[in-house]
Amino acid sequence: MTTQDVLAPETDAPPPDPPTSWHRPSRTFSVVAGLATAGVALAVAELLAGLNRTWRSPVLDVGDRLVDAAPPFVKEFAIDTFGTNDKLALLVGIGAFLAVYAAIVGVIALRHRLVAGVVGIGLFGVIGVWAAASRRSSTPWHAVLPSVIGAAAGIGALVLLHRSLHRRPARRRGTAGTDTDRRQFLYRSGTLLGALVLGAAALGAVGRKLGQRFTAAESRAAVRLPTAGEPLAALPATVAVDVPNMTPFVTPNADFYRIDTALVAPQVRTSDYTLRIHGMVDHEIELSFDDLLARDLVERDITLTCVSNEVGGRYVGNARWLGTRLDDLLREAGVQSGADQVVGRSVDGFACGFPVADAMDGRDALVVVGMNGEPLPIEHGFPVRLVVPGLYGYVSATKWLTEIEVTTFAEFDHYWLRRGWAQKAPIKLMSRIDTPRGLATVTAGTVPIAGVAWAQTIGIGAVEVRIDDGEWQPAQLGEVTSKDTWRQWVLPWEATAGRHSVTVRAIDADGAIQIEDRAEPIPDGASGLHQIVVIAK
Repeated sequence: MTTQDVLAPETDAPPPDPPTSWHRPSRTFSVVAGLATAGVALAVAELLAGLNRTWRSPVLDVGDRLVDAAPPFVKEFAIDTFGTNDKLALLVGIGAFLAVYAAIVGVIALRHRLVAGVVGIGLFGVIGVWAAASRRSSTPWHAVLPSVIGAAAGIGALVLLHRSLHRRPARRRGTAGTDTDRRQFLYRSGTLLGALVLGAAALGAVGRKLGQRFTAAESRAAVRLPTAGEPLAALPATVAVDVPNMTPFVTPNADFYRIDTALVAPQVRTSDYTLRIHGMVDHEIELSFDDLLARDLVERDITLTCVSNEVGGRYVGNARWLGTRLDDLLREAGVQSGADQVVGRSVDGFACGFPVADAMDGRDALVVVGMNGEPLPIEHGFPVRLVVPGLYGYVSATKWLTEIEVTTFAEFDHYWLRRGWAQKAPIKLMSRIDTPRGLATVTAGTVPIAGVAWAQTIGIGAVEVRIDDGEWQPAQLGEVTSKDTWRQWVLPWEATAGRHSVTVRAIDADGAIQIEDRAEPIPDGASGLHQIVVIAK
């Protein structure tokens, strides 16, 4: 036997193990992988958020911090552009940014350096931890867990995908190669990627389902509002002008504008509810929801206006509110000398403030439990909110109310004051044309021009309309039962063919005429006359 015979391998011996193989994935695969790992991270966080009332999705926490940090012009741009869908637009924007970020992380991690991708996911985990820990309301330390564990799950999914690209291929005896390796890679990595996508979807769905346990819908459905000690009579038909397409005098709850800082309406159950009145008072008061229902309740028709309402805007609504008087509660608590600000705090930590004098001057400032004959809708503050006639909502209309603190303006700056808005914000005298719409085409002849005007706590004394450069003409007014509501008006106009401008102005019950000079909502509400163009044929 020769040396060559000894060294020659036997023909039936297994081939040596192939070296570890790495297949550089395509950019498309890497992008999808990045999205999948982000989906896993968010789905795990969503699942955890469904296990505890104090835990939230990192997306919501980060979104809230963005709302808090946004300068006034950004807020106005969002409201002007997206209206009451501004919160949805923000969430969509966050989702789009996360998708792009996750895609970049996937490409970097799977085609270049894994550690960079791990750092990228970890960074978003850190941001989520910061957002959870810096909520406006006090939070327990464990509120950061969804962000921490979600980020860890995302990193684990990314590492798992990366390893699937480096695994030694299982090669059958006598086979060599590249084509087999590639098929195995495609099957193995594609299967893993699909499993991660399906797993993320399933976990997210379970988390959403679990989170529904913490909604206040069932609690709200169980509320039976008592009859007011001072019930209002049904509104007479004469409060409304008889004009087609006219805004209703009472705004349905479903149509009432919603402008606030909560991305998702806080879910507060009546069984857990407590209203605390404290600060510069002689006696602190704590009231449960049942305590509030047992008090002397009053009904009042009050129009609310958002400070972001532009001239001719739609962020104004009128409703019949049920609640207890704020001044009665403050007298029971005993307001101390020197106190000049009432601060309302929401369960989510939002706080706004207004003068003590405005709460105690006899106006119908209410701690509200009902709206248009039913418990407050959740998005409008269930179970309890503040309504103060004559003040813009950003200083007075605290939703999901949990605290009333009596303090001073020197001691406390409310949420929007720190963001460039005015400290005090009485509502400005305003009017609006509701029909015809701007740039509408009407038939020449008698055309009703109609709209609403408001001057809460004072009342509307007159409304005047000007066609082109003509004289101001008095409009006919609907009746009102309160100086705290808007007032409908109508002017029958003999329209001649052509293009016409129509302008409206209001005069309040004290004789003050609406300001003609235009001003933007920042810092204390818009001013100016509403003018439209109409084409008559």
